Amino acid sequence: MRAPPDVAERSRNLTLHSRATPIGELPSTREPAHRRRSWQEVSEPLSVWIEQDLCTGDGLCVQYAPEVFEFDVDGLAYVKDSCGALLASPGARANVPPELRLDVISSADECPGDCIHVVRAADDVEVAGPDAS
Repeated sequence: MRAPPDVAERSRNLTLHSRATPIGELPSTREPAHRRRSWQEVSEPLSVWIEQDLCTGDGLCVQYAPEVFEFDVDGLAYVKDSCGALLASPGARANVPPELRLDVISSADECPGDCIHVVRAADDVEVAGPDAS
């Protein structure tokens, strides 16, 4: 004997919902950072610095741009100069290589500590990070 249509439909819906993907596993609907940026922002020379007091040590920046970011022994991320030397003094800035601009901007956009500041070298205006407009 078949169940009435409304019962069968509710049963099917319950089955579908019980197999739904958990929210944490859903693909992101957030637009990638590089698509939200103007061409001018990624074509101009940039520099970057990390506010260590806010760094959570999650390492997204180190994964996105290991040529620019590195962990120190304290477990926090720091910027590196063009030769790869760690710049450990507070507020130390590193120039962003042109081919890594999008990666560094994405690092600032995705940083859980909101501690990465990416600024235009010409006028010091923040283009990515907590103080970007």
